Amino acid sequence: MFSNDKGILKLMATQLTNDALSAIEADWLIIPLAEAAPLPAEVSKLDEAIGGQISRLIEAEDFTGKLASTATLLGLSGIKTPRILLAGLGPAKDLSLAALEKSLMTAARAISIKKEIRAAVLLPEVSESSLSAAQIARQISTAMTVGSVGQDLYRAEPGRFPFQEVSIAGADSAEVQQAITEGSILGEAVNLAREVVNRPAGDIFPVSFADKVLEVAKECGLEAEILDEKQLADEKMGSMLAVAQGSDQPPRLAILKHQGGAASAPTLALVGKGVTFDSGGLSLKPSDGMKTMKCDMGGAAAVLGAMTAIARLKLPVNVVGYMGLVENMVNGSSYKLGDVLTARNGKTIEVLNTDAEGRLVLADVLTLAVDRGASNLIDLATLTGACVVALGEDVTGVFSNTPAWSQAVQDAAKTTGESVWEMPMFPEFGEQLKSDVADLKNVGLRWGGAITAAKFLENFVSETPWVHLDIAGPAFASANLPHREGGATGCMVRTLVEVAREYKG
Repeated sequence: MFSNDKGILKLMATQLTNDALSAIEADWLIIPLAEAAPLPAEVSKLDEAIGGQISRLIEAEDFTGKLASTATLLGLSGIKTPRILLAGLGPAKDLSLAALEKSLMTAARAISIKKEIRAAVLLPEVSESSLSAAQIARQISTAMTVGSVGQDLYRAEPGRFPFQEVSIAGADSAEVQQAITEGSILGEAVNLAREVVNRPAGDIFPVSFADKVLEVAKECGLEAEILDEKQLADEKMGSMLAVAQGSDQPPRLAILKHQGGAASAPTLALVGKGVTFDSGGLSLKPSDGMKTMKCDMGGAAAVLGAMTAIARLKLPVNVVGYMGLVENMVNGSSYKLGDVLTARNGKTIEVLNTDAEGRLVLADVLTLAVDRGASNLIDLATLTGACVVALGEDVTGVFSNTPAWSQAVQDAAKTTGESVWEMPMFPEFGEQLKSDVADLKNVGLRWGGAITAAKFLENFVSETPWVHLDIAGPAFASANLPHREGGATGCMVRTLVEVAREYKG
C-alpha cells in the first residue's frame, strides 16, 4: 500500500499451524462456530482446557452462533492464547462465501484495535456446506487482511491496525497453504483499491494516480504506459478530453499489461472510470452530492487492484487494464450543455448534462481497448445513482451485449461471494439517446437511467463481448458497520481476478 515505506504492496505474515488450539501462541484466537451445531472435537478439547467456558456461554445463550454474532473470553489461563473470540457462522447448511466473509470481517474488525496483534483463526470444518477447505482458508486470509485495515489514513491516532501476523489452524495441505497465500494477495489488492479511493482529490488526481500506476507496475512486474493530454489528442479521444478541460489538473490514461499467455492468445481488457473528483461540471452537484465524489474513480481503482493480483498470482492469461483519469471541474473552459463532442470512434455526442461525464470518459477508453485488440471487455464505473435506486448499496448492476460473457462474469462474482444482478438491455432504452443534432445524446429520460447509460456505452464496444459493471452502490460505504469499514470497499477486485483466472477467450 502507498503508506508502506518498504513497497506499495506487502503480504501480511499468514501461515498454517499444526499446533493444538491450546498450544497456539497468539494475542487472539478466533473460533468460527455454526449455529445450533455441536462443538468440533478440537474446540471441545480447548473448552476442557479452559474449564468449560465456551460451553457455558452457549448454554446461557450468550453466544448463539447466529451469523456475525460474537462473544469474547478474556484473561484465560491454561492455554497459550489469553483471549478467544467466538464468531457465528449462522446455520451450517446456509454457509456461503458471502456469509463467511461477513462473519470473519466482523471478527477481524473486533480485534484489530491495537498495534501488533497476532491473530490465530481456526479453519472451520462445516460438513453441511459445499465450501472446500481451500475456499474457506482463502476467505479467512482475505478477511484478516482487509478487515484489519481502516480508512483513517489521516488520523493522528488510527482506530484500526493491520495484524502483525495471522496463523490459521486446520487442514495442513499444499492446496490450503496456496489458498492462504492467494487470499493475502487478494486482500492486499482490495486494500490498494480502497486506499486509492479513500485518499482525497488533493492527493489522488490524474497525474498522481498515473504515478502510482507506474510504481505498482515496477513492483509487480507489469508493463505500464501513460498517455498525457497531447497523446490523448493524437488518439482523437475528444469525448474524454472534453470532460477534463474544466480542470487545472491534466488528464491521463494509464494502461497496465500482463502478458501471461501466448502472444496469439486472446486478451481480456479491464476498463475503469477514473474521475478522481466529480463536481458535476456546469451541471453542478449540491454540496451533499459532492462529499463522497473522491470515490468516482472506484472503477479505475478496482482495475488497478485487480491487475496487481493478476500479476502476483502469475495467471497464465493476457490482461490489459485501462484507467481513464480526469477531474470534472468548473472553470471558463468547462464543456457546456449543448456542446457536440466527437468521440474516438467518430460518433458525435450532444451534451445535455455535464454530470453524466463518466460515460464520456469510458466511451473513448472502451474504443481504444477495442482498437488495440481486446477479445473481451469488462468496464467498471460508479456510473449512476439510478443503479443504486434499483439495486441498493450492496449490489453491482451487470449489463452486457453477450449472454455467455455476462454469465461468465456473474459466475466469477458468485465464486468470490460478491453480489451482482443482471439488468435488461432492451432496445427501446437506446432509442432515448437519439439526438436531433448529433449521433447520440449523453443522457436519456430519468427512468431507467442505469440502463440508458449502459446503452450509451454499448455504442463504443463494436461487436466485442462486453460487460458493464455499475458499482455506484457498493463501491463506497457511507458508515462503519460491525462487518464493514466505512469508505471505499474495493468491490469487484476479487471478481475481476476470478474472471481472469478462468478466462479462455
